[in-house]
Amino acid sequence: MGVFGQMKDMYKIQKQAKEIKKELSHLHIEAEIEDIVVTINGEQEVVEVKIPDEKRNDPKLAKYLLEAFNKAIKKAQAIAADRMKDVMDQMGLNFPAAK
Repeated sequence: MGVFGQMKDMYKIQKQAKEIKKELSHLHIEAEIEDIVVTINGEQEVVEVKIPDEKRNDPKLAKYLLEAFNKAIKKAQAIAADRMKDVMDQMGLNFPAAK
């Protein structure tokens, strides 16, 4: 394949990556710990945090929030990796599957 063909393939891959990024920004991922719900988008930006009234004065609130945020981020990373797998394969960047 010539240079022009490679550039065309790279443009196609870049376009696919942008489409996936846009799709991920609209995807909402929830994680719940002890009735506290954290919602982030596929770009790992916080969208919403729901804390029930009875949990607001709980001394473990900070711990629950950290656990919920970390759980949501891990879910978002797994989803993003899955969606980007085809693009990475096309670029010749094959990584072992996440566990």
